[in-house]
Amino acid sequence: MPSVPSFHNPQLLRQALTHSSYHKENPEAGPDNERLEFLGDAILTFLCGEFLYQRNSTIDEGEMTRLRTALVNGKQLAKFARVFNLDKRLYLGVGVERSNGRQNPRLLGSAFEAVVGAYYLDCDSDIQPVRDWVWPLFERVTKELFVDGERSLRSMQSQAVDYKSLLQEKVLADLELNPDREPPRYHTKRIAGTDDAPVFQSMVTIAGMPVGTGQGSSKKAAEKAAAQDALEPMIEEKQVEG
Repeated sequence: MPSVPSFHNPQLLRQALTHSSYHKENPEAGPDNERLEFLGDAILTFLCGEFLYQRNSTIDEGEMTRLRTALVNGKQLAKFARVFNLDKRLYLGVGVERSNGRQNPRLLGSAFEAVVGAYYLDCDSDIQPVRDWVWPLFERVTKELFVDGERSLRSMQSQAVDYKSLLQEKVLADLELNPDREPPRYHTKRIAGTDDAPVFQSMVTIAGMPVGTGQGSSKKAAEKAAAQDALEPMIEEKQVEG
């Protein structure tokens, strides 16, 4: 199992692994990781853009943007967190722990961002050691996105597709399905979890008829899942007709 780089100041690493729920219950333990998460997010975005620019001289801006989305979205960052065993090292509040917070992709991705931010500070704001750490991670994922020299569209698009926009485009163009050209409407509510690790459910309707449902750790994620659920039978129907 790969390990997180060594820290000169172990308190920075501990802070990076301290969720806000733990800090609320144990304020004497020190600050939570939210500020480090903000810093790490900015650093990862920069390093990912730099990596794609330096390593892929033949791809255009749009392609680099899609690849960056695949490399630093929440789902992929959660995978990085698991690679370094961060799920087992997090400091969580009792409620988040009970609600399976260690398996929450959003929480894990945020923790990885926080560790990146903490490592940057631990290196006296020298970005080179951080680059040396994360570029191999980007390298490994980009290799997985290419098959026999060609990018695996299915793998990348599954992470980067804007399902809500696709559904709206299809619905507004389909007069048989939607004669009044009404946009999809999302009915979203929280159904479980805690304030720090909520679970939302969304139902999307077209002309008042339910067409898809989905769940997620945020309203946005739940609505995206509902849109994807609504699109799947439409795509399958089109493939059958074709």
